[in-house]
Amino acid sequence: MSSGLYGAYGGRYVPETLIPALDELEQGWQDALADEAYAAELAHLASTYAGRPTPLTAAERFAPGKRLYLKREDLLYTGAHKLNNALGQAVLARRLGKGRIVAETGAGQHGVATATVCARFGLECVVYMGSEDMRRQRPNVERMGLLGAEVRPVEFGTKTLKEATSEAIRDWITNVETTHYLIGSCVGPHPYPQIVRELQAVIGREAREQMLELEGRLPEAVVACVGGGSNAIGIFAGFVDDPDVQLIGVEAAGAASLGSGRPGVLHGARSPVLSDEDGQIADAHSISAGLDYPGVGPEHAALRDSGRARYLGATDEEALASFRRLARTEGLLPALEPAHALARVEGLDAELILVCLSGRGDKDLAEVMSLTTGSPP
Repeated sequence: MSSGLYGAYGGRYVPETLIPALDELEQGWQDALADEAYAAELAHLASTYAGRPTPLTAAERFAPGKRLYLKREDLLYTGAHKLNNALGQAVLARRLGKGRIVAETGAGQHGVATATVCARFGLECVVYMGSEDMRRQRPNVERMGLLGAEVRPVEFGTKTLKEATSEAIRDWITNVETTHYLIGSCVGPHPYPQIVRELQAVIGREAREQMLELEGRLPEAVVACVGGGSNAIGIFAGFVDDPDVQLIGVEAAGAASLGSGRPGVLHGARSPVLSDEDGQIADAHSISAGLDYPGVGPEHAALRDSGRARYLGATDEEALASFRRLARTEGLLPALEPAHALARVEGLDAELILVCLSGRGDKDLAEVMSLTTGSPP
């Protein structure tokens, strides 16, 4: 079995009570990967339930002088890439005999995807969500309730994703015999970063084939937003072995773990984290709830250290401007998370660019309208 290390990052930093559950999960995952029936079930669900493959769309007016394609994960059922991972883990949980699912969510898209798959398979579902995120992502809270999930508000700390994740882990420790923790990004103790990466790699595999079909060559740069990093690691997976393709991750400026963090342990793994001089986890900030996290997946840290990927930052104001610009130039409303990736497109030393449009902007309309006058970009 894998060590779960990506260079100096990853591993397992968890209470002893969780080691058997992680061992069981790792063995179940390896067994599933070796079972053609698992792959066949996921492929069937992807095409008949989730809506894969998602298309590439040429964005002809957004960035003059660039040839920009968008990988349209916003068209996946539930409105974001999160369903790829939720479906795969739900099928895995059933194989392991777990009838109860707990999850964390920030922007609410992972919570909606988890609630969706639990309804589809008849699993009990509890989603932890910071009360601040519940305020700014109200439509997704309502969707989770309609799907039968219990959304438990988290009222301490920054009341956002970090605290929601901590509460989900506490629940899992208490109910580990019956419960699967369906983590939403490529973070956490091994084998979670590996599982989430492989379940999201469908984005990169599809995008690579589509670019070759449409353009006859690979993009010069692949760009994706990075919070925990699941959509980015998924699309990067299709191009990481192509050295001439630039891999660009874009963090929120106020939550730039890769840009300004230091190595530490958060939620069961070692990776760059935002922390003070005493090693205490610092607060992150982003207008986008999905990027408002003080850590990042360990594979991203290894890609940064090796030089294979670069990680840039984008401010709230830049993300808002890109949100409005894509709406006005292409008729597309992106989620605020991928709007950060779009904000860095024009400054790249590349002409043919692929951006992962990881989610749609319905969930962010109230937040955007409260922060903008609505004037043209």
